[in-house]
Amino acid sequence: MILYNVTINIEPSLAQDWLRWMKQEYVPEVMATGLPAETKILRLLTEVGNGGVTYTAQYFFNAMEDFITYEKLHAPALNAKLHARYSDKLLAFRTLLEEV
Repeated sequence: MILYNVTINIEPSLAQDWLRWMKQEYVPEVMATGLPAETKILRLLTEVGNGGVTYTAQYFFNAMEDFITYEKLHAPALNAKLHARYSDKLLAFRTLLEEV
């Protein structure tokens, strides 16, 4: 199992809007690609005073090939939508993990 983890820190005033948009629009579009097996959104409970609200969007892929296909064919357009909507109001970093 491959876990693609995207950690997002967003301005507090936009956190609820972002969460609603992710659940109603972004994640359904990701899942519609047929490539991730599962997805979860979690909120970080141990904030360190970074001035925002931190979430992780986790996408589980059955195989590395599925992730590579997603990354090449779908991620650029989906990420463009995210940045067009929230531009400089969030910071994100991505990690790729393998279940062992």
